This record gives sequence, structure tokens and C-alpha cells, in this order.
Amino acid sequence: MDLDKLVNQAKAELKDISDPGQLENWRIKYLARKSELSNFSSELKKMTQAQKKKMGVLYNASRKTIEQFYQEKSASLNKKEGAPHLTFDYTLPGRSSLSGHLHPLTLMYKRITDVFEKLGFEIVDGPEIEDEYHNFDALNILKDHPARDMFDTLWLKDDRAKDNRFLLRTHTSPVQIRYMQSHNPPFRIISPGRCFRHEATDATHEMQFYQIEGLVVSDDINLANFKFLIEQAVKEIFKKDLRVRFLPDYFPFVSPGIEVDISCIKCKGKGCKVCSNTGWLEVMGAGMVHPKVFENVGYPMNRYQGFAFGLGLERFAMLKYGVDDMRLFNASDLRFLKQF
Repeated sequence: MDLDKLVNQAKAELKDISDPGQLENWRIKYLARKSELSNFSSELKKMTQAQKKKMGVLYNASRKTIEQFYQEKSASLNKKEGAPHLTFDYTLPGRSSLSGHLHPLTLMYKRITDVFEKLGFEIVDGPEIEDEYHNFDALNILKDHPARDMFDTLWLKDDRAKDNRFLLRTHTSPVQIRYMQSHNPPFRIISPGRCFRHEATDATHEMQFYQIEGLVVSDDINLANFKFLIEQAVKEIFKKDLRVRFLPDYFPFVSPGIEVDISCIKCKGKGCKVCSNTGWLEVMGAGMVHPKVFENVGYPMNRYQGFAFGLGLERFAMLKYGVDDMRLFNASDLRFLKQF
């Protein structure tokens, strides 16, 4: 093969090339694996040592020259008319950009509030710094009431409030008191928000957590209404046909008090480690509003009745997403958060 002739031929053909597609065909013809130049490289192996030494030098020089022709022509085409001519495959998929997404607690919050809004509930809010009256006294939890031992309260120092101390609210029930003080029945509300308790942090407890409490008051509300509403809400939140049961419980601001359980999401009620082999998971505390609470907000005696319920947002998120440690929600670990 005449290498000089091949180089001159390649140079001559470059003069007629005017776009990147033609240049790519030229590159394949003269520099690709099956080009004449590559075929000559295979023939070198069959030559004697003396021939290899002589022709190898010519081969390397010829290849280097042709590669230089290609680079110069490619640069020339890219600068043509001041616009870049990119030599890449337009059919290849593009690189996906990183995008943000909602926190799992935010997703759970939106799911729960959306479900209750569809059921006719209004979302109301209240202060996170509360006074002792709204957080305890008005809810039938008096100063000497043993139920106060259930709340590890974070009290705030304020010399102005000797008779009605301030604290970080331990639950969102004070929002219900404030709402009833300024609204007359009938109404349906939920009050989501942060709560604070001075307790040790572990897999199922945090000093700061979220609660969502609901309140329905009218002149003809009863437990049958509560049972139907909660069954519908729980099934819609978890998107599963779960069994729901109601057990007696005690809370100072309701009478009777109710514990709401659902069939275990993981084992479907058969019994596992998550449900302590009972087949049931407690998800909510509830009950009929205590008459004393209605009296404290100024409602006429025996005029209204209603029910209240409360649930932990983190608890629902753990069940929904299969998370076994509440601390992961506040750890800012991207390996965890990117899963949602």
C-alpha cells in the first residue's frame, strides 16, 4: 500500500466536506477500525523485522497526519458562521437533572389533611406557645389532676404570668378550646401542628413531634358517626382495606374515651414483631367531648355534643412507609430522604 498516496487522497477529499456528517463518514473511511490504514497495520505483523522497522515509522507518521487533518477540519466546521456544529448523537437520552421533592412528613401531612378536607373538615391553627389554662385547665386537666403526669411539660420563664404560666404546648388540643371560644356549632375542624415534651429521644419518641387533632360538634353527633368517619378516613389514608376496632380508654377531656386500633399493616393481622404479635396497631386516641370542656368554653349545658380524636403524624408516616425509627425523619440523611 502506498501510504503517501493514501494521505494525499484523504487530504483532497477533505476540501469538499462542508458539514459534520460528511466529516464523520470521512473519519470512518480513513481512521476507523476497518479503514485502509487499520488494514495496513494488520499487514505489518506479517512483515520481517527490518520491514516492520521501516514501514512502522511511515505508518505512524501517516496516521498522525490524517488525524491532524481531521482535528483541523472539525475545528473549522465548528467555527463556521460563528455557530457551533456539534458532533454528537441527537438520539441519545439526555442527562436527568436533580430535582427536589417533599419530605415524608410533609407527604403524610398532605395526605391526612386532604382526606379530612374531603370529609368536610376545616383546617385551623393555634399558637405553639400556650398558657396553662388552654393547654390543661380548660381541657379538664386541673392542677392536681393525675393526668398531668402524662405530659412532660416544657415550661417557660415569665414573671408576668404567675397565675397562668406559659409553656410549649404538649398537644394540639388547645387549638380546639380557642376555636370553640369564638365559634358556635355545628362545625368540623382538624388542627395539625408541632408539639413539645421534655422526654428522652428514641426510636418512637421525640421532644418535638407533630399531632393532628380533630373535633366535630353539633346537637346530634354520636359515636356511630365517629365510627363511620374514622373507618373511612383510615382506609383512605393508607389506601388499604383495613379492619378498625374501638377499645375503651381514658383521657380527661373526653367521656367515654376510646382507643382506635387498625389491623397490622405488615402482617395483615396475623401477628408479627411490629404489632407485638397481637395483629393490631394503636393509631389514635378519641372519645366524646367531656361536658366539662363544653362548660369551660361557654356552651349551654346539655345543648351540644361531639367527638374529638388525635393522631401522631410521625406514627402514621412510620406505618405508611415502613420506617422503624422516628429519628430518621429529622436526621437530614439524603440516603433516607431520597426514597420518598
